[in-house]
Amino acid sequence: MVKKEVEPLLNKVQKPARYTGGELNSVVKDKNSVKLRYAFCFPDSYEIGMSHLGLKILYSLVNARDDAWCERVFAPWNDMEKLMRENGVKLYGLESGDPLCDFDLIGFTMQYELSYTNVLNMLDLGSVPVLKKDRKSLTPIVVAGGPCVCNAEPITDFIDIVLPGEGEEVTNELIDLLIEHKEKGSSRLDFLRQAAKIDGVYIPEFYDVQYNGDGTVKEYKNLETAPKTVKKRIVSDLNNAHYPEKFVVPFIETVQDRTIGEVFRGCIRGCRFCQAGFIYRPIREKSADTIDRQCHLISDATGYEEVSLCSLSTSDYSQIETLIQKLFKWALPEKINVALPSLRVDNFSDELLNELKKIRRSGLTFAPEAGTQRLRDAINKNVTEEDVIRTASMAWSGGWSSIKLYFMMGLPTETMDDIKGIADLSQKVLDIYYQNPERQKGKTPSVSVSCASFVPKPFTPFQWEPQDTPESLTEKQKHLLSSVHSRKISVSYHESKTSVLEGVLARGDRRLGKVIYKAWQKGSKFDSWDEFFNFENWLEAFDECGLTPEFYANRIRNYDEIFPWDVMDYGIRKDFLIEENKKAHKSETTPNCRVKCSACGANKLNGGKCDARTK
Repeated sequence: MVKKEVEPLLNKVQKPARYTGGELNSVVKDKNSVKLRYAFCFPDSYEIGMSHLGLKILYSLVNARDDAWCERVFAPWNDMEKLMRENGVKLYGLESGDPLCDFDLIGFTMQYELSYTNVLNMLDLGSVPVLKKDRKSLTPIVVAGGPCVCNAEPITDFIDIVLPGEGEEVTNELIDLLIEHKEKGSSRLDFLRQAAKIDGVYIPEFYDVQYNGDGTVKEYKNLETAPKTVKKRIVSDLNNAHYPEKFVVPFIETVQDRTIGEVFRGCIRGCRFCQAGFIYRPIREKSADTIDRQCHLISDATGYEEVSLCSLSTSDYSQIETLIQKLFKWALPEKINVALPSLRVDNFSDELLNELKKIRRSGLTFAPEAGTQRLRDAINKNVTEEDVIRTASMAWSGGWSSIKLYFMMGLPTETMDDIKGIADLSQKVLDIYYQNPERQKGKTPSVSVSCASFVPKPFTPFQWEPQDTPESLTEKQKHLLSSVHSRKISVSYHESKTSVLEGVLARGDRRLGKVIYKAWQKGSKFDSWDEFFNFENWLEAFDECGLTPEFYANRIRNYDEIFPWDVMDYGIRKDFLIEENKKAHKSETTPNCRVKCSACGANKLNGGKCDARTK
């Protein structure tokens, strides 16, 4: 709902539809008939936030209740924020137009460390005290979830409650409790004491942190009603978990304008650099019938012309070919495309290729991650050069003319030979096109190489490793460019300074809260966007706070160091991660979960069960 004070601003901004609400399938309720109002905040632009599956699930979940109303809130772009501040317009929920400070629960999904300053900016713009110590009344309660909260310590100055793990069940439990305490007229502290007793709820202020003289963590001490460690929540049965029957349909194009079908959670692979592959364990699949039904319902309710299958590794779904055949029965006659992101080169079969030939052909994307076999073994990619070449040959034969390859640079044990290996492997992928007699004549092939800068993350075997310096990454980027000798191979890579900040915040402690606060005061926001990122702001903030980025990013950690995220239990044994780290330095691999269970410990979160184990 667009309120009067907002209307005059809309014709002065780039994309007014970001701020109007009123889209198809959005939910509007009578605020006087609900007991709790929930603002789901995505700390980035509308186009990115509206593409996020977690938002769609929790928006639908909360609005399925008669006693609660969930609205969407996104970070306004610079042009709109300027006008809002000049005209005294507070950040508001899209459904009602009411300011953020009027909501009971304010939930942020933390998908990326470089969105932290946007959290502060959104709270401030919505007239909510930025620092949690300045919030005195029972509501609003500021909550954070998402992958970044596996180490929430850098943002604990601003967040009242942290929800590690999956939110479908714990969100309802938290809403029930807050409604109860609103009706009783409880104090903020009384509510937080009871909330700390809910499994999977972390109340940062109920933990005291002590530091050693060298700046490392000495001790975490739990206070009040808080447990010693907080175990993440998971949803055991995805077939019966809440999933939307319709999505809100934006008026403008978003990053992902399509139906999204979630096929499974977790990953069987154990790539040592990949945080998601560890923190989303144990592996749990949906049935093909469930996915097919959910995709068809959403497609009918939205009119989207594409269905995308969502997981960390879609081709690892055990019923993938059955699922595709089910989807094609209705998708092809209805002229709906089916997209399969996250394909693996080591299980890309002829059968899967033949099914994909039935749909519109865009480029295929694969992720070898490293250019040499030694380094692929070190990161436990379990992909060979033969796998990559075989898959490329199948794709060229199948009529595709473009392939995108994802790599990383700055990986532990990496050398310049490994960087050159990226160019060499890409050239071999291109060469196989011309060696393939079944290729489609008259087309010009292209190989796109995308290189991300490696960032060590918590709950991975590389959480002890130093991050590559910006100077080293720049040298490697230059070496890669000089090693590519074909115009049909294009290379792109990430800005190294943003990767440095990401690494600092990913493994940071509570002391970084004052750095984030100062950087925001200096104007930092939308730090993941090149046009906004100002590294000098951050360096000044570190200096003024007496801290250095190098302490967090570039030093080797000892195996016995206490980490800021040790207060969280994501199910993965630390001993297992240490073993994996040692194997990485010897370039030894670990089989994927379906070949052999490696006893990582995550099955304890699901009653001792892990769907990836051999039955």
